Amino acid sequence: MAILYFLPVRFNRAAKECYVSIPSANQRTPIVKRQQLIDYLAAGEKPQENWRIGTEHEKFGFRHADLRAPAFEGDAGIDVLLRQLAERYGWSIALEGSNPVALTRGMANITLEPAGQLELSGAPLASVHGTAAELEGHLAEVRSIAEPLGIGFLGMGFQPKWARAEMPWMPKGRYKIMREYMPKVGQLGLDMMTRTSTVQVNLDFGSEADMIRKFRVGLALQPIATALFADSPFSEGRPNGFKSFRSHVWTDTDPDRTGMLDFVFEDGFGYERYVDYILDVPMYFSYQDGRYHDLAGADFKAFIRGELPQLPGIQATMRDYADHLTTAFPEVRLKQYLEMRGADSGPADRLLALPALWTGLLYDGSALDAAYELISRLTREERHHLRDGVPRHALDLPFRQGKVRELAREVLAIADSGLKARALTNAAGQDESVYLAPLHEIVESGLTPADRKLALYHGAWQQQVDPVFEAYAY
Repeated sequence: MAILYFLPVRFNRAAKECYVSIPSANQRTPIVKRQQLIDYLAAGEKPQENWRIGTEHEKFGFRHADLRAPAFEGDAGIDVLLRQLAERYGWSIALEGSNPVALTRGMANITLEPAGQLELSGAPLASVHGTAAELEGHLAEVRSIAEPLGIGFLGMGFQPKWARAEMPWMPKGRYKIMREYMPKVGQLGLDMMTRTSTVQVNLDFGSEADMIRKFRVGLALQPIATALFADSPFSEGRPNGFKSFRSHVWTDTDPDRTGMLDFVFEDGFGYERYVDYILDVPMYFSYQDGRYHDLAGADFKAFIRGELPQLPGIQATMRDYADHLTTAFPEVRLKQYLEMRGADSGPADRLLALPALWTGLLYDGSALDAAYELISRLTREERHHLRDGVPRHALDLPFRQGKVRELAREVLAIADSGLKARALTNAAGQDESVYLAPLHEIVESGLTPADRKLALYHGAWQQQVDPVFEAYAY
């Protein structure tokens, strides 16, 4: 087990590189011209043979004794869990002060979300089969440490039982800054931090034109993923009126850094236009001299000019820019890769279905053509109708002459064809389309995971949510 002290923990999740020591000269480079910011995004371009799949998922910890989220401290807290994972399975610990806040092993990372949600940021892998093997190993490792500590883990989009005030906070500097700032810009930002969990996939692009097509398909169809993965119907022990309350939470978190980004569909969109957007996103922080400086609400452009009163004479570097890119939260996010961010977390089979869905849509040329043709028929009003209505209604949202369920079936068929065309098989001879099976079942039945849990709540669970922690734990 290695213990690493760092400037902060930093991950390049396109290549899944973790750099936890002194930043490189390139990272220390001051930003002196706009082209640096454009070139940084363009540096993510890769030939198709080097495209990889990076899957991230979050999960809620709970104590078997009382179902509460474990605190960081204590004999059976998150601190102990991380240290034991590192010692037994060869992870390196990254510390903030004396506290472990992340683990690294090879090109994979385990990180902490604000209320102790445990996140696996997987290695960049060539196929969803590789993701399946990685996930199986990760969950087995976590169980082997967590069970003796009396801790379980649950995959859902929103914490089903506990109120915001009952959730713990992890000792990370950036979370303290965000915690103080969030209530100033939205009503649900603290819920986003403490009570949501998601699964996302990070995918590569080959050129600026390829990025544009993938960004547009991903953004337009993100509500379809939200509908298929809808699994957050409970809040504080009772139904909340939504199928994906997690998705709804983002609508009242911070309008300056969330949303559907209509400019992505406009003529002239590309790296430079995204830079325009990100420069207008207010800051959270800068890491200087071994600590996070609270810059919440500050103008990054003024930081580039060295004009922030909080940091007199200090000019933004490329490291600051890389950090700043992580503080925008649109439905699809561009770094040196594209993040598909619209799905509730869930059980293991759906954690694999999400990368399968987007890989099928975006990594085969014919499938991407079909998906792009499909989204080209959507109007701006229809895109917003989907984003606004899906959190509450999921597959049952009316759309044109039918429902979103029909659109989801069409999208799923394109993804299935894309995975079959990739023709990457596992030891059993199955191609990656096997991982879409849970989504086919959802579409054919018309019942989302939220629908099934609501039926149990009103039936066998006798209007209690406690059984979810046993029935759906990993």
